[in-house]
Amino acid sequence: MRHFFVMVFVAALAAFAVFWIVTVPSVVPATALPSYSPNIANGENVFNAGGCAACHAVKDQPRTALGGGLAIPSPFGTFYAPNISSDPKDGIGNWTEANFVTAVTKGTSPAGKHYFPAFPYASYQHARIEDLRDLFGYLKTLPAVPGKIRDHDVKFPFNIRRLVGGWKLLFLDGKLFVPDPKQTAQWNRGAYLVNALGHCAECHSPRNALGGIVSSQRFAGGPNPEGEGWVPNITQKGLEDMSEKDTADFLKTGDMPDGDSAGGSMRGVIKNTSLLSDDDRAAMAAYLKSLPPVDGPPRPKKS
Repeated sequence: MRHFFVMVFVAALAAFAVFWIVTVPSVVPATALPSYSPNIANGENVFNAGGCAACHAVKDQPRTALGGGLAIPSPFGTFYAPNISSDPKDGIGNWTEANFVTAVTKGTSPAGKHYFPAFPYASYQHARIEDLRDLFGYLKTLPAVPGKIRDHDVKFPFNIRRLVGGWKLLFLDGKLFVPDPKQTAQWNRGAYLVNALGHCAECHSPRNALGGIVSSQRFAGGPNPEGEGWVPNITQKGLEDMSEKDTADFLKTGDMPDGDSAGGSMRGVIKNTSLLSDDDRAAMAAYLKSLPPVDGPPRPKKS
């Protein structure tokens, strides 16, 4: 019996060692980023496409005041959007470009810790590095906003950041967006904006018990990850009555053909997509309208 327990202990120790090794936070070394002059105008476009202001802008202040603080409820606890202004103490003013690219694509902080996936790096990981370097260049032109954000309110065991390394093994593939040669340039631009920068699937897809997107129902809607309401299906199951033009117009105005308007957090999304070019909104619409109809999870009946 003693020999058995020794074997169990050794096996558990070995399993822990393997887990510790495979969940080491990944980083992008500075040597992987050759000399580059950022395109600030494109950086602003990436800022709008990525919806940065929707989470990081301080309430009742200009959308470029990125002091954070927004509460983001979830089944795992409440997360608080961090300060990503150019403030050197409370924001990202002292970050290097490699720190920024690492955070956005790997979900790893400058201190070498896992960020919680409330930060949608599972989508941002597909973004072009040049776009992210342009975004970093643009963020550095925005005002510094002092103020430290409170800690996340996440209960055990979900507050153990090392466990996020296991989540990343399951739900991050580390692949950049690759255009489909069988599709048009417009479709590929839309696919990139929707899947990478726009991170639309993060809200418009149901999630499993671990908080990962259910890939077979991607874009098929489901319970609002913030806890209240229902996020609509944006495959052709949900958009069948809207044309490409209707969809592009919605991304500009928030108004639908039936007279209804965007509500909830989608209003913040529209504020961002309304600042994109007509061509980019048309590209997003073309891609969304190409998605085959997919049934989402059943919506609970109203009592």
